Amino acid sequence: MEEFAALIDALVYTRSRNEKLRLIAEYLRATPDPDRGWALAALSDGLDFPAVKSSTIRILLKDRVDPVLWTLSRDFVGDTAETASLLWPTPDTPPAPPSVSETVELLSAMNRKTVLEELPKLLDRLDSSGRYALLKLATGGMRIGVSSRLAKTAFAQAFDVRVDQVEEYWHGLAPPYAELFAWAAEGADPPDIDNLPTFRPFMLAHPLEETVVDLKDYAAEWKWDGIRVQLVRAGQGQNAETRLFSRSGDDISATFPELLEVLPMNAVLDGELLVRGSTQGGEAGGAASFNALQQRLGRKTVSKKMLAEYPAFVRLYDALLLEGEDLRELPWTERRGRLEALAPRLPASHFDISSIVEAADFEHLAEIREGSREDAIEGLMLKRKDSPYIAGRRVGYWYKWKRDPLLVDCVLMYAQRGSGKRSSFFSDYTFGCWDGDPDKGADLLPVGKAYSGFTDEELKKIDRHVRQNTINRFGPVRETEKTLVFEVAFDSVHESKRHKSGLAMRFPRIHRIRWDKPPHEADRIESLRALIAD
Repeated sequence: MEEFAALIDALVYTRSRNEKLRLIAEYLRATPDPDRGWALAALSDGLDFPAVKSSTIRILLKDRVDPVLWTLSRDFVGDTAETASLLWPTPDTPPAPPSVSETVELLSAMNRKTVLEELPKLLDRLDSSGRYALLKLATGGMRIGVSSRLAKTAFAQAFDVRVDQVEEYWHGLAPPYAELFAWAAEGADPPDIDNLPTFRPFMLAHPLEETVVDLKDYAAEWKWDGIRVQLVRAGQGQNAETRLFSRSGDDISATFPELLEVLPMNAVLDGELLVRGSTQGGEAGGAASFNALQQRLGRKTVSKKMLAEYPAFVRLYDALLLEGEDLRELPWTERRGRLEALAPRLPASHFDISSIVEAADFEHLAEIREGSREDAIEGLMLKRKDSPYIAGRRVGYWYKWKRDPLLVDCVLMYAQRGSGKRSSFFSDYTFGCWDGDPDKGADLLPVGKAYSGFTDEELKKIDRHVRQNTINRFGPVRETEKTLVFEVAFDSVHESKRHKSGLAMRFPRIHRIRWDKPPHEADRIESLRALIAD
């Protein structure tokens, strides 16, 4: 555990991506099995210990240190694990530290009744760095600047294998990934995943930006505003199994059970997960807005009412594997033909194909894109007709051409400290629009929250403004004088019963800080409501 703690410390204080890759790779090469496998799982969010929650840590600390000291320290530091690791009283003669494997074994055995007794025993065996690593591992919230993709890339670099191969084997295996290490580090045969419904890495697109493409070489199709998914069926007979994976490779099958029994053949299909509109035929070609899809996302159990009100379907983009044949090396035109031939064999209740957008030339396509304001359309995809299906982003093959964002002027209302590197700054901002004429006493109503879109220098200026203009405090939240205007960019706006304004923005971000603009000139709720698509 000491070596893992040292790795975590080094990663926290390293901003360089290449240095992080080097540190992880060195650790994986130097650490024996199964410790390195459990560590890799922790870095890639592959571990879950239900008994250990942030609330568990707070309870333990408040029993051992002054509650006021804990509250003030946690608010200042901005990270529960870091605060707890520093405040935890160290015994005079701590027992020997555990290995990573022993730590995982002990955490796995804890339940809600035993965790308050057993977790302190583990914490007592570690120094502050070890406690920090333990709590990060136990709660599953690393937040140390290491993504799952970066961890897999480091694994590939450590043993000189291709990262797309690592991705392909990864989802058919469980921690501590003994078969993966045996293949990559010891030259064993690759893990056998042929009969497992495993995730394949997605092919991704570059933003179009200033590029102009020739439509003789590229096909255009709508970019739908749902979530990118991969539907996989594998196995034979009664052992056949279907799974649904998100863009990051997370298994979301349980959230959308209606899609698990409808794929009649073994295949790996790439598409957009959407829900039907509540009106007949739905909106934008049968798809409701992302706001409707959100009603289904993240649910561990799905009621019959939810299934009926928000039925899910997949709008297909591509076919990677079909009935044992790998199509990924074929050009897009051939894969598209195979997908269109497959469509009649799939139930129309759960599948359709993303349509091709016909245009005379690029300028005509730009006009079509600008006119697409339906809720479920996010923009266009441009795909080179001869492109194979390659994992990751390859320049010149696929482009995404999103709609220009909508803009509205809002007033800063509340601010909250960030986490990790931003824990010392007020970096999460809630903003509002006027519910009527501000010169006649109208109130501001919150319409969104954002924590991106500004530079580090701008963050420092906004943080200073918050500190100098705080008028009220609600725990970690600061209410500010209603004087600072943000120009907020967002993709769409929808009605929402969860917000006092009755509205919810899709992907809000700070577009510009209007230090020059008086707050009474910010937009009104009625202006924002007018942007809701019919």
